Amino acid sequence: MLIQEQKKKEVIMDVRIQAIHFDATAQLEAFIQKKVSKLEQYFDGIILAEVTLKVVKPETVKNKQASIMLSVKNGECFADKINDTFEGAIDDCVEALEKQLVKFKEKTRAK
Repeated sequence: MLIQEQKKKEVIMDVRIQAIHFDATAQLEAFIQKKVSKLEQYFDGIILAEVTLKVVKPETVKNKQASIMLSVKNGECFADKINDTFEGAIDDCVEALEKQLVKFKEKTRAK
């Protein structure tokens, strides 16, 4: 009798970071990787995360914009937030995406 082992294929999410008109520090990139990778606990089928960072031209208090686009199995999720720091904007985006992923997961289970 042959026993076949089925290894669970672990899909590692690809995180792409794009800083428009400035260079993101290694510390900021590490922060983004850490925060975005935590989204996998809400939905397993995340294939790609595209993070775009830019400084909004009018030099106001809240001038740091972050947007995250998640490519998931059978769909996409998107969040775009502005804050006074990139870290704050990323936190806001991740929080919004957590809610979207929970809803998306519930919809796919209902089908």
